[in-house]
Amino acid sequence: QVQLVESGGGLVQAGGSLRLSCVASGKIFSTYTMAWSRQAPGKQREWVATITSGFSTNYADSVKGRFTISRSNAKNTVYLQMNSLKPEDTAVYYCTAPRDGSWGQGTQVTVSS
Repeated sequence: QVQLVESGGGLVQAGGSLRLSCVASGKIFSTYTMAWSRQAPGKQREWVATITSGFSTNYADSVKGRFTISRSNAKNTVYLQMNSLKPEDTAVYYCTAPRDGSWGQGTQVTVSS
């Protein structure tokens, strides 16, 4: 399994921005579809965005137009740029590799109103 380590979370005011990063171990990162999911307090985990090995992207309707997923295969890193943040975006954000079921430890994002 690929090992995943997220960073970049924090506290931000509504309307602000954050960029999350996820560094993956392994030499075949470039072949992996990668994704971000999140879990808000008291709620089930929710898929946020996906990027394929061919750089195709998909987004949940709740973040479309505000979030951007990208990747750098040279750095074994996937990013989530989050703009126009809302209090309802508050959650622990997880980087995932769906192929082998790998999840990172999560990074907390808190958006204050």
